[in-house]
Amino acid sequence: MPSHTFVINGETVTVDVEDDVRLLWVIRDVLGLTGPKYGCGINVCKACTSHLNGRAFNPCAVRVADVSADDEITTIEGLADTVDGDLHPMQEAWLERDVAQCGYCQPGQIMAAVALVRKVRREGRTVTEADLDAIRNVCRCGTYSRIREAIREGAEQM
Repeated sequence: MPSHTFVINGETVTVDVEDDVRLLWVIRDVLGLTGPKYGCGINVCKACTSHLNGRAFNPCAVRVADVSADDEITTIEGLADTVDGDLHPMQEAWLERDVAQCGYCQPGQIMAAVALVRKVRREGRTVTEADLDAIRNVCRCGTYSRIREAIREGAEQM
């Protein structure tokens, strides 16, 4: 069985799985990190959103063979480790705004929000309503207004 090495949440790991196994299954079933959720498996719902080299991606749509040894993956479990403090500012904003209802989509929502804020900052601007509209993560409970409020608040603290 092929071996695949990459960095996840700051730790280099090697897994022995077939090349065509989706990264989400490796993260959840092999590595035991259950923050990225399985929702659709076809890159639509975005419940599994994580970061690959600092940018949002959906591991349900990426084969483990497509990740290289120098790629850095961050899941919701490792997000707080990217800042000083117990929680990332976006996670704190989520709590402050009481966003979660069922909570299933929240890890993906937070990871998408952090990636969005980083992207607009690289572009030298602030988050706009159009940016918020572009986040396509599905929330079945419909807490979108609280999600948007938390993203704005989290962006101010990042």
